[in-house]
Amino acid sequence: MSDAALQIEAFFDEPTNTVSYLVFDGLSRHGAVIDPVLDYDHKSGEVDNRSVDTVLARAKTLGLTIDWVLETHAHADHLSGAPYIRAKTGAKVGIGEHIRDVQRIFRPIFNMPDLKTDGSDFDRLFVDGERFSIGGLTVEVIHTPGHTPACVAYRIGDAVFVGDTLFMPDYGTARADFPGGDARQLYRSIHKLLTLPPQTRLFMCHDYKAPGRDVYAWETTVAAERNNVHVRAGISEDDFAAMREKRDSTLSAPTLLLPSIQVNIRAGKFPPAESNGVRYLLIPVVAKHSDVIA
Repeated sequence: MSDAALQIEAFFDEPTNTVSYLVFDGLSRHGAVIDPVLDYDHKSGEVDNRSVDTVLARAKTLGLTIDWVLETHAHADHLSGAPYIRAKTGAKVGIGEHIRDVQRIFRPIFNMPDLKTDGSDFDRLFVDGERFSIGGLTVEVIHTPGHTPACVAYRIGDAVFVGDTLFMPDYGTARADFPGGDARQLYRSIHKLLTLPPQTRLFMCHDYKAPGRDVYAWETTVAAERNNVHVRAGISEDDFAAMREKRDSTLSAPTLLLPSIQVNIRAGKFPPAESNGVRYLLIPVVAKHSDVIA
């Protein structure tokens, strides 16, 4: 069966500026959901499945069997809806094998003794260059570290789902200042993607509307990204690293950073319930001066 059967539908979550994708083989009707969003209200702690239900309802209308939930990385700006999809469809949850590095980094930060750092909360840990199938479609995994150690892109036919490695050409590139991030690695990962054929379609995980653009956008091409404002021709690795590090030093933490990381490194699962039956997310308190906290 040919990758010509590839079908892609996008679902944009404006509260987190995240794009999730329903990707499927139009012939076999088997599919996957990439980077699903769990609705989470940070002020109240309430969670909801509206966004995931919208994707699943569309999959049902199309008569699809969902085989996979594919995470491009452990997101720091939204909670994953992977466990809900897994429970509803039996789909397997996959992510890059270097999620184990991310788990090891964040386990002590959040004092999570129950967290396993072997990646076993996920059903599949993909290695660079690995191939697997969605119906008759062939998926190639491309390791793209830099934003996080675990970042991967998924190449299916002429389409690549790049996660946070790249944004639209007029917006730039991902930050690289999270623990385990590295601007030089990010530069190399981006150029790995830019060596793909120029007509290759690239699908972003986020969009924030670049200055002068009043509509959201999330699909572009390798040819267009070769003129990305951060990595266009003539920008060296040294230039990029200096720009990225300077820019990152001015960025505030994502609103949902703390809850997202705690949940997403567990494959979207919340921490175990306490003795009162309630699940809690931690907020590490960092004092700028030793005498601030009595």
